[in-house]
Amino acid sequence: MEQTNAEEVATRHRAIRLWLQRKRPCEIIRHLARSHKWFYKWLGRYQKLGWPGLADQSRQPHTSRHSYPASARHLVVRLRQRAQKRKVGLIGARALQSEIKRHHLLRKAPSLSAINRWLKEADLLKSPLWVPGDVYYPAWRLPSGYVGQAMDWTARFLEGGAKVFASHTLDVQTHALAQTLTRDKTGASLQQHVLEVWQHFAVPDFLQLDNDAAFNGGGKTKRRFGAFVRLCLFLGIELIFIPVGEPERNGAVERVNGLWAQSFWERDHFRSWTDLLRKRHRFTQWYKQEYYPPALGDRTVAQAMRGHVRTRLTVRQLRALPEELPLTAGRVHVIRRVSTTGEIKLLNETWRVSRSLAHRYVWATVVTHGHRLEIYHRRSERAAPRLVKTFAYQLPEVVAPLRTEYRRHPRRVPVLSLL
Repeated sequence: MEQTNAEEVATRHRAIRLWLQRKRPCEIIRHLARSHKWFYKWLGRYQKLGWPGLADQSRQPHTSRHSYPASARHLVVRLRQRAQKRKVGLIGARALQSEIKRHHLLRKAPSLSAINRWLKEADLLKSPLWVPGDVYYPAWRLPSGYVGQAMDWTARFLEGGAKVFASHTLDVQTHALAQTLTRDKTGASLQQHVLEVWQHFAVPDFLQLDNDAAFNGGGKTKRRFGAFVRLCLFLGIELIFIPVGEPERNGAVERVNGLWAQSFWERDHFRSWTDLLRKRHRFTQWYKQEYYPPALGDRTVAQAMRGHVRTRLTVRQLRALPEELPLTAGRVHVIRRVSTTGEIKLLNETWRVSRSLAHRYVWATVVTHGHRLEIYHRRSERAAPRLVKTFAYQLPEVVAPLRTEYRRHPRRVPVLSLL
């Protein structure tokens, strides 16, 4: 007998509950008489959107592509071009839509799909680089006894137009979360966030993040490391930059951004910055004590944190940080896709790797104290990673040794062990 819509949704919920109970997919599929395709479709929807993602979604377009006047399209293009010239801020469809609503620039704000379509037609959206379907992504592996974190930020607007930045740092093993809310996204705000995290949370051995200028220092000078990179190297932290334009590679913390918006920001009304700060801890407490991250199965974050020892930044170490941070001995890792011509871009320089690796991912490591750049590649999960290229990487300044008080392990993890 064919199931009703309500029964079908209930079956999806039952499948996810069984999965959270650590039942194997084959057992769930057999028990519910469903296909592999059906199960993994709804599992993916749940991992992306949570329980609401299991409901049916309307296939009817929200608006007709011809329902907006030509002036709306021209306005969106102008706003995007202006946003691209700013040194800080968002330039995506959601940010443009918010700007239109806040300033009442149009009687009817365009949908996100319409804005993206107009940006693409105006050649303001970059088409993703084609990648073979079987390409392997070298996601890093956290060695036993080491601490890994992932970091990202998201932005929202208070009533009246004031912008709020939420910085999130996630422990990749326990999924413990640290959050800082600020009114700007400057280097000083970023440093304040991480120093608070590392004092009260943990100092990581590895930190994964995207290529935002606030992280990598931006600029156009070759082989120049920004203040944030210098801070991490000084504290013995190895940074891992994901590929440009692929935020999904930092998916765990990206999902936290969405979770914060869905479970906190969109469920309340914040009259002011002070009102937001007063209520902010509701989310972090709920996340730690009541939320069950999919990766943890039937455990909360608080339960997952038990038994994990973490090293924190001490007050003495914090006070010892110099105002002018030197370039310190360490490693900076960058994951990149090789271009059609066999090249990658790294810190405003182009490096020729190999045409045979076109469209594949490589792992590039700058060894500051060794003044060299190492390029690694792993063809598949089963294949062994290998060093494919080594370049001289002479730095224009003296590299200081890592201080003993920031050395948390007797030796560095071999790069091949990370892949």
